[in-house]
Amino acid sequence: MTKRIALIPGDGIGKEVIPQAVKVMQAAGAAVELTPFDWGADRYLADKVTVPPDGFTTLARDFDAILVGAFGDPRVPSNMHAKEILLGMRCQMDLYANVRPVRLLDASLCPLKGIEAKDLDFVVIRENTEGVYGDLGGVFKQGTPDEIAIQEDVNTRKGVERIIRYAFEYCASNRKLDGSPRRRVLMCDKSNAMTHAGGLWQRVFKEVAAEYPRIETQHMYVDALCMQMVRDPRGFDVIVTNNMFGDIITDLAAGLQGGLGMAASGNLSPGKTSMFEPVHGSAPPIAGKNIANPFGAILTAAMMLAHLGMSGEAQKIEAAVLEAVRQKKTTADIGGTLGTREAGEWVAQTTLRPR
Repeated sequence: MTKRIALIPGDGIGKEVIPQAVKVMQAAGAAVELTPFDWGADRYLADKVTVPPDGFTTLARDFDAILVGAFGDPRVPSNMHAKEILLGMRCQMDLYANVRPVRLLDASLCPLKGIEAKDLDFVVIRENTEGVYGDLGGVFKQGTPDEIAIQEDVNTRKGVERIIRYAFEYCASNRKLDGSPRRRVLMCDKSNAMTHAGGLWQRVFKEVAAEYPRIETQHMYVDALCMQMVRDPRGFDVIVTNNMFGDIITDLAAGLQGGLGMAASGNLSPGKTSMFEPVHGSAPPIAGKNIANPFGAILTAAMMLAHLGMSGEAQKIEAAVLEAVRQKKTTADIGGTLGTREAGEWVAQTTLRPR
Protein backbone atom coordinates (compact mmCIF):
# COMPACT_ATOMS: atom_id res chain seq x y z
CA MET A 1 0.00 0.00 0.00
CA THR A 2 1.34 3.42 -0.96
CA LYS A 3 2.17 5.62 2.03
CA ARG A 4 1.49 9.34 1.98
CA ILE A 5 4.50 11.42 3.04
CA ALA A 6 4.50 15.15 3.78
CA LEU A 7 7.82 16.77 2.80
CA ILE A 8 8.93 19.88 4.67
CA PRO A 9 12.52 20.75 3.60
CA GLY A 10 12.45 23.92 5.71
CA ASP A 11 15.55 26.12 5.78
CA GLY A 12 19.25 26.08 4.98
CA ILE A 13 20.72 22.73 4.06
CA GLY A 14 17.32 21.12 4.56
CA LYS A 15 16.49 22.26 1.04
CA GLU A 16 19.57 20.41 -0.24
CA VAL A 17 19.48 17.15 1.70
CA ILE A 18 15.78 16.35 1.52
CA PRO A 19 15.81 16.14 -2.31
CA GLN A 20 18.63 13.59 -2.01
CA ALA A 21 16.61 11.55 0.48
CA VAL A 22 13.66 11.63 -1.93
CA LYS A 23 15.87 10.53 -4.82
CA VAL A 24 17.18 7.58 -2.81
CA MET A 25 13.73 6.50 -1.60
CA GLN A 26 12.47 6.46 -5.16
CA ALA A 27 15.51 4.52 -6.35
CA ALA A 28 14.92 1.96 -3.61
CA GLY A 29 11.41 1.39 -4.93
CA ALA A 30 9.57 2.74 -1.87
CA ALA A 31 5.82 2.98 -2.45
CA VAL A 32 5.39 6.56 -1.30
CA GLU A 33 3.30 9.51 -2.46
CA LEU A 34 5.12 12.75 -1.66
CA THR A 35 3.49 16.12 -0.99
CA PRO A 36 5.77 19.15 -0.45
CA PHE A 37 5.02 21.94 2.03
CA ASP A 38 6.71 25.36 1.89
CA TRP A 39 6.80 25.97 5.65
CA GLY A 40 9.98 27.75 6.63
CA ALA A 41 11.78 31.08 6.73
CA ASP A 42 11.01 32.01 3.12
CA ARG A 43 7.28 31.59 3.67
CA TYR A 44 7.41 33.40 7.00
CA LEU A 45 9.31 36.36 5.58
CA ALA A 46 6.92 36.57 2.65
CA ASP A 47 3.57 36.49 4.48
CA LYS A 48 4.34 36.12 8.23
CA VAL A 49 2.74 32.67 8.26
CA THR A 50 4.58 29.92 10.13
CA VAL A 51 1.89 27.25 10.14
CA PRO A 52 -1.51 27.64 8.43
CA PRO A 53 -4.48 27.47 10.85
CA ASP A 54 -5.28 23.88 9.89
CA GLY A 55 -1.64 22.85 9.27
CA PHE A 56 -1.08 20.32 12.04
CA THR A 57 -4.60 18.91 11.66
CA THR A 58 -3.92 18.35 7.95
CA LEU A 59 -0.65 16.54 8.66
CA ALA A 60 -2.23 14.27 11.25
CA ARG A 61 -5.29 13.50 9.13
CA ASP A 62 -3.93 13.18 5.60
CA PHE A 63 -0.44 11.69 5.93
CA ASP A 64 1.21 8.54 7.20
CA ALA A 65 4.49 10.29 8.06
CA ILE A 66 6.33 13.59 7.75
CA LEU A 67 9.91 14.02 6.52
CA VAL A 68 11.48 17.27 7.70
CA GLY A 69 14.77 18.88 6.66
CA ALA A 70 15.81 21.57 9.14
CA PHE A 71 14.67 24.91 10.55
CA GLY A 72 16.62 28.04 11.39
CA ASP A 73 17.54 31.11 9.34
CA PRO A 74 19.61 34.16 10.32
CA ARG A 75 17.05 36.39 8.57
CA VAL A 76 14.67 35.49 11.41
CA PRO A 77 16.83 36.31 14.47
CA SER A 78 14.20 35.12 16.95
CA ASN A 79 13.80 31.81 15.07
CA MET A 80 10.12 32.20 15.84
CA HIS A 81 9.11 30.27 12.74
CA ALA A 82 11.34 27.33 13.67
CA LYS A 83 9.90 27.16 17.16
CA GLU A 84 6.29 27.35 16.00
CA ILE A 85 6.75 24.74 13.28
CA LEU A 86 9.06 22.20 14.88
CA LEU A 87 8.13 22.43 18.55
CA GLY A 88 4.52 23.01 17.55
CA MET A 89 4.52 19.81 15.52
CA ARG A 90 6.03 17.83 18.38
CA CYS A 91 3.66 19.17 21.02
CA GLN A 92 0.40 19.70 19.14
CA MET A 93 0.66 16.33 17.39
CA ASP A 94 1.84 14.80 20.68
CA LEU A 95 4.98 13.23 19.20
CA TYR A 96 6.29 12.46 22.64
CA ALA A 97 9.06 9.96 21.85
CA ASN A 98 12.17 11.25 20.13
CA VAL A 99 14.08 8.16 19.01
CA ARG A 100 17.70 8.60 17.94
CA PRO A 101 19.64 5.48 16.92
CA VAL A 102 23.40 5.68 17.40
CA ARG A 103 24.99 3.23 14.95
CA LEU A 104 28.52 3.21 13.64
CA LEU A 105 28.54 2.21 9.98
CA ASP A 106 32.30 1.95 9.73
CA ALA A 107 35.12 2.18 12.27
CA SER A 108 36.79 4.94 10.23
CA LEU A 109 34.01 7.36 11.24
CA CYS A 110 34.52 7.07 15.00
CA PRO A 111 37.08 9.38 16.69
CA LEU A 112 37.64 6.91 19.55
CA LYS A 113 40.47 4.41 19.33
CA GLY A 114 39.65 0.74 19.27
CA ILE A 115 35.92 1.10 18.52
CA GLU A 116 34.67 -1.18 15.76
CA ALA A 117 31.39 -0.85 13.88
CA LYS A 118 29.89 -3.76 15.84
CA ASP A 119 30.65 -2.02 19.14
CA LEU A 120 28.33 0.93 18.67
CA ASP A 121 24.63 0.17 18.37
CA PHE A 122 22.49 1.90 20.97
CA VAL A 123 19.45 4.17 20.96
CA VAL A 124 18.55 7.29 22.93
CA ILE A 125 14.86 7.80 23.67
CA ARG A 126 14.17 11.37 24.66
CA GLU A 127 11.00 12.84 26.10
CA ASN A 128 9.88 15.27 23.42
CA THR A 129 7.03 17.46 24.69
CA GLU A 130 7.94 18.68 28.18
CA GLY A 131 10.97 19.91 30.13
CA VAL A 132 12.47 23.33 29.55
CA TYR A 133 11.27 23.38 25.94
CA GLY A 134 7.79 24.42 27.07
CA ASP A 135 9.21 27.96 27.37
CA LEU A 136 7.59 28.57 30.74
CA GLY A 137 9.17 31.29 32.84
CA GLY A 138 10.04 34.91 32.37
CA VAL A 139 12.43 37.79 32.89
CA PHE A 140 12.16 40.38 35.68
CA LYS A 141 13.95 43.75 35.65
CA GLN A 142 15.41 43.05 32.22
CA GLY A 143 18.44 45.12 31.30
CA THR A 144 19.23 46.12 34.88
CA PRO A 145 21.91 44.81 37.26
CA ASP A 146 19.10 43.07 39.19
CA GLU A 147 17.78 41.16 36.18
CA ILE A 148 16.30 37.74 36.96
CA ALA A 149 15.61 35.04 34.37
CA ILE A 150 13.54 32.00 35.31
CA GLN A 151 13.14 28.95 33.05
CA GLU A 152 10.80 26.24 34.30
CA ASP A 153 11.48 22.53 33.81
CA VAL A 154 8.09 20.84 33.51
CA ASN A 155 7.80 17.10 34.20
CA THR A 156 4.37 15.48 34.45
CA ARG A 157 3.66 12.02 35.78
CA LYS A 158 1.93 11.19 32.48
CA GLY A 159 4.83 12.43 30.36
CA VAL A 160 7.53 10.71 32.41
CA GLU A 161 5.70 7.40 32.67
CA ARG A 162 4.83 7.08 29.00
CA ILE A 163 8.37 7.82 27.76
CA ILE A 164 9.90 5.37 30.25
CA ARG A 165 7.36 2.74 29.27
CA TYR A 166 8.12 3.42 25.60
CA ALA A 167 11.80 2.77 26.30
CA PHE A 168 11.07 -0.59 27.95
CA GLU A 169 8.72 -1.60 25.12
CA TYR A 170 11.36 -0.59 22.58
CA CYS A 171 13.96 -2.66 24.38
CA ALA A 172 11.65 -5.67 24.53
CA SER A 173 10.58 -5.57 20.88
CA ASN A 174 13.71 -4.46 18.99
CA ARG A 175 16.99 -6.16 18.22
CA LYS A 176 20.43 -4.86 17.41
CA LEU A 177 21.79 -4.86 13.88
CA ASP A 178 23.61 -8.15 14.54
CA GLY A 179 20.32 -9.80 15.53
CA SER A 180 21.04 -10.01 19.23
CA PRO A 181 18.29 -8.89 21.63
CA ARG A 182 18.38 -5.63 23.49
CA ARG A 183 18.70 -6.25 27.20
CA ARG A 184 19.13 -3.03 29.20
CA VAL A 185 17.38 0.29 29.77
CA LEU A 186 19.47 3.05 31.33
CA MET A 187 17.71 6.08 32.78
CA CYS A 188 19.76 9.28 32.74
CA ASP A 189 18.98 12.26 34.96
CA LYS A 190 20.56 14.74 37.38
CA SER A 191 18.45 13.87 40.38
CA ASN A 192 21.20 14.72 42.85
CA ALA A 193 20.74 18.39 41.88
CA MET A 194 17.26 18.48 40.33
CA THR A 195 15.66 16.74 43.29
CA HIS A 196 11.98 17.36 42.48
CA ALA A 197 12.00 16.48 38.78
CA GLY A 198 14.66 13.83 39.29
CA GLY A 199 12.71 12.31 42.15
CA LEU A 200 9.70 11.85 39.88
CA TRP A 201 11.84 10.19 37.19
CA GLN A 202 13.47 7.92 39.76
CA ARG A 203 10.18 6.74 41.25
CA VAL A 204 8.48 6.14 37.92
CA PHE A 205 11.50 4.35 36.48
CA LYS A 206 11.52 1.86 39.37
CA GLU A 207 7.77 1.29 39.13
CA VAL A 208 7.75 0.69 35.37
CA ALA A 209 10.91 -1.43 35.51
CA ALA A 210 9.16 -3.84 37.89
CA GLU A 211 6.76 -4.71 35.04
CA TYR A 212 9.69 -5.84 32.84
CA PRO A 213 11.67 -8.27 35.02
CA ARG A 214 13.64 -9.68 32.07
CA ILE A 215 15.12 -6.29 31.17
CA GLU A 216 18.17 -5.08 33.08
CA THR A 217 18.07 -1.55 34.47
CA GLN A 218 20.74 1.03 35.11
CA HIS A 219 20.92 4.65 36.22
CA MET A 220 23.55 7.29 35.51
CA TYR A 221 23.79 10.99 36.16
CA VAL A 222 24.05 12.91 32.90
CA ASP A 223 27.58 14.15 33.54
CA ALA A 224 28.83 10.63 34.30
CA LEU A 225 27.07 9.33 31.21
CA CYS A 226 28.74 11.93 29.00
CA MET A 227 32.14 10.99 30.39
CA GLN A 228 31.50 7.31 29.80
CA MET A 229 30.23 7.99 26.29
CA VAL A 230 33.59 9.44 25.26
CA ARG A 231 35.66 6.92 27.24
CA ASP A 232 33.97 3.68 26.19
CA PRO A 233 30.42 3.71 24.75
CA ARG A 234 30.29 -0.03 24.08
CA GLY A 235 28.08 -0.88 27.04
CA PHE A 236 25.12 1.29 26.12
CA ASP A 237 21.89 -0.25 24.83
CA VAL A 238 18.69 1.80 25.38
CA ILE A 239 18.97 5.18 27.13
CA VAL A 240 15.88 7.11 28.25
CA THR A 241 16.04 10.68 29.48
CA ASN A 242 14.34 14.05 29.55
CA ASN A 243 14.05 16.58 26.76
CA MET A 244 17.12 18.71 27.45
CA PHE A 245 19.53 15.96 28.44
CA GLY A 246 18.40 13.93 25.44
CA ASP A 247 19.13 16.85 23.15
CA ILE A 248 22.65 17.23 24.52
CA ILE A 249 23.74 13.60 24.74
CA THR A 250 22.46 12.71 21.28
CA ASP A 251 24.58 15.44 19.71
CA LEU A 252 27.55 14.05 21.62
CA ALA A 253 26.63 10.54 20.49
CA ALA A 254 26.42 11.73 16.88
CA GLY A 255 30.12 12.56 17.13
CA LEU A 256 30.79 8.87 17.72
CA GLN A 257 29.11 7.86 14.46
CA GLY A 258 30.72 10.40 12.16
CA GLY A 259 29.17 13.71 13.18
CA LEU A 260 25.79 15.38 13.00
CA GLY A 261 25.67 14.79 9.25
CA MET A 262 25.27 11.06 9.86
CA ALA A 263 22.58 11.15 12.55
CA ALA A 264 18.91 10.26 12.03
CA SER A 265 15.92 10.68 14.32
CA GLY A 266 12.21 10.06 14.56
CA ASN A 267 9.55 11.89 16.55
CA LEU A 268 6.97 9.23 17.30
CA SER A 269 3.64 8.59 18.93
CA PRO A 270 2.33 5.04 18.58
CA GLY A 271 -0.66 4.84 16.27
CA LYS A 272 -0.32 8.42 15.09
CA THR A 273 1.33 10.23 12.19
CA SER A 274 5.01 10.56 13.11
CA MET A 275 7.68 12.99 11.98
CA PHE A 276 11.25 12.17 10.98
CA GLU A 277 14.15 14.63 10.78
CA PRO A 278 17.93 14.47 10.51
CA VAL A 279 19.69 15.77 13.60
CA HIS A 280 22.04 18.27 11.95
CA GLY A 281 19.96 21.46 11.80
CA SER A 282 19.91 24.10 9.06
CA ALA A 283 23.67 24.94 9.13
CA PRO A 284 23.38 28.43 7.54
CA PRO A 285 27.15 28.89 6.97
CA ILE A 286 27.28 25.99 4.50
CA ALA A 287 23.80 26.27 3.00
CA GLY A 288 23.66 26.50 -0.77
CA LYS A 289 27.27 25.38 -1.28
CA ASN A 290 26.60 21.73 -2.19
CA ILE A 291 28.85 20.52 0.63
CA ALA A 292 26.31 19.39 3.27
CA ASN A 293 26.31 15.70 4.12
CA PRO A 294 23.02 14.18 2.86
CA PHE A 295 23.45 10.86 4.66
CA GLY A 296 21.67 11.97 7.85
CA ALA A 297 18.59 12.81 5.79
CA ILE A 298 18.90 9.64 3.74
CA LEU A 299 19.23 7.46 6.84
CA THR A 300 16.29 9.32 8.39
CA ALA A 301 14.24 8.45 5.31
CA ALA A 302 15.26 4.81 5.76
CA MET A 303 14.20 4.97 9.41
CA MET A 304 10.84 6.37 8.30
CA LEU A 305 10.35 3.60 5.74
CA ALA A 306 11.13 0.93 8.32
CA HIS A 307 8.59 2.54 10.67
CA LEU A 308 5.99 2.38 7.88
CA GLY A 309 6.62 -1.32 7.28
CA MET A 310 9.00 -1.04 4.32
CA SER A 311 11.95 -2.75 5.96
CA GLY A 312 13.31 -4.16 2.70
CA GLU A 313 13.57 -0.74 1.11
CA ALA A 314 15.09 0.66 4.31
CA GLN A 315 17.74 -2.06 4.36
CA LYS A 316 18.66 -1.36 0.72
CA ILE A 317 19.19 2.30 1.56
CA GLU A 318 21.26 1.59 4.67
CA ALA A 319 23.42 -0.88 2.74
CA ALA A 320 24.02 1.70 0.00
CA VAL A 321 25.06 4.35 2.52
CA LEU A 322 27.43 1.86 4.15
CA GLU A 323 28.97 1.11 0.76
CA ALA A 324 29.38 4.82 0.09
CA VAL A 325 31.21 5.26 3.40
CA ARG A 326 33.50 2.32 2.71
CA GLN A 327 34.35 3.58 -0.78
CA LYS A 328 34.70 7.22 0.34
CA LYS A 329 31.89 8.29 -1.97
CA THR A 330 30.94 10.91 0.56
CA THR A 331 31.11 14.59 1.35
CA ALA A 332 34.29 16.06 2.80
CA ASP A 333 33.18 16.00 6.44
CA ILE A 334 33.58 12.21 6.51
CA GLY A 335 36.57 11.89 4.24
CA GLY A 336 35.19 12.03 0.69
CA THR A 337 35.34 14.52 -2.16
CA LEU A 338 31.75 14.52 -3.44
CA GLY A 339 29.19 17.27 -3.17
CA THR A 340 25.74 16.91 -1.63
CA ARG A 341 24.03 16.11 -4.92
CA GLU A 342 26.79 13.79 -6.12
CA ALA A 343 26.84 11.80 -2.87
CA GLY A 344 23.06 11.45 -2.98
CA GLU A 345 23.18 10.33 -6.60
CA TRP A 346 25.86 7.73 -5.82
CA VAL A 347 23.73 6.22 -3.07
CA ALA A 348 20.64 6.28 -5.28
CA GLN A 349 22.44 4.47 -8.07
CA THR A 350 23.84 1.93 -5.62
CA THR A 351 20.34 1.03 -4.38
CA LEU A 352 19.46 0.12 -7.97
CA ARG A 353 22.21 -2.50 -8.27
CA PRO A 354 21.28 -6.15 -7.70
CA ARG A 355 22.72 -7.75 -4.58
